Amino acid sequence: MRVMVTGGCGFIGSHLVDNLIEKGHSVCVIDNLSTGSIKNLNPEAHFYQMDIRDEKIKEVFEKEQPEVVFHLAAQINVRKSEEDPFLDIDINIRGSVNVIKGFLTVKKREKFIFASTGGVMYGDTDIFPTPETVEPFPLCPYGISKLTVEKYLVYFSTFYDLKFAALRYGNVYGPRQNAYAEAGVIAIFSTNILEGKTPTIFGDGEQTRDFVYIEDIVKANLVMLESPVCGIFNVSTGKETSVNQIFDYVKSASGMDVRKVHIDPKKGEIKRSCLSPDKIKQMTGWKAEISIKEGIRKTFTWFKENIAASAKTG
Repeated sequence: MRVMVTGGCGFIGSHLVDNLIEKGHSVCVIDNLSTGSIKNLNPEAHFYQMDIRDEKIKEVFEKEQPEVVFHLAAQINVRKSEEDPFLDIDINIRGSVNVIKGFLTVKKREKFIFASTGGVMYGDTDIFPTPETVEPFPLCPYGISKLTVEKYLVYFSTFYDLKFAALRYGNVYGPRQNAYAEAGVIAIFSTNILEGKTPTIFGDGEQTRDFVYIEDIVKANLVMLESPVCGIFNVSTGKETSVNQIFDYVKSASGMDVRKVHIDPKKGEIKRSCLSPDKIKQMTGWKAEISIKEGIRKTFTWFKENIAASAKTG
């Protein structure tokens, strides 16, 4: 099958591209490399260094004629979305609509699979694990932009017969994650420990998240490629893990005696996040298989090997 992956040089996208190519699909990647790395790019993918806001993206669709699009390219920094909501709107909304419009020109189109967010989509709800039936109430521009794209997908589905799946990810972690971005607490703790720095925890550390290992996220995307089901789905474990627990698991994986430091909490940070995966499990059979302890062990091992390799070549 001919497949396009936007953001295919990024953390999630590059893992997805590797798996798609391994399964025999013809893959083209669009990425402007603003946060993704060319080192992550599978050499068998057709690569276009391009911004998703570029009108010339239509030419790529005309040439490649992808039957399925995985749209992962985005501005994903919550704090940056608060500092510059216009940039967030421009990339995440205008850029996404530009990709959708390009896909609508394809003669044999099958499905548009969108990487949405579950971590900030539901705001400060008191229903846990949170199902998709809970009214979205994002409390940051990033979440608002992702919800807006979901609304556009419903519009294009209604009036242009666009088949789509919007996947509301929990907190994704694993190898290749950016340890210097704000969201990857497991990557940050792992790198801190390996570099001899003291991990910092905002607030009391009892805030919880639904952490999903990258392999499970990739499998959910592949299930959506193969399944006829459409709609909006949480992609999650249905389990809560606190930041303090994450620190303990990373510390255990390191085998080192490490201390942590608590500082003032982040303004407006959601206290709890835990998403119900029941819908996607019932409709496709997908469920998360990697436990948080196993996933952290794999992730720490990757960072340890990667940092050691960088030290040798640097």
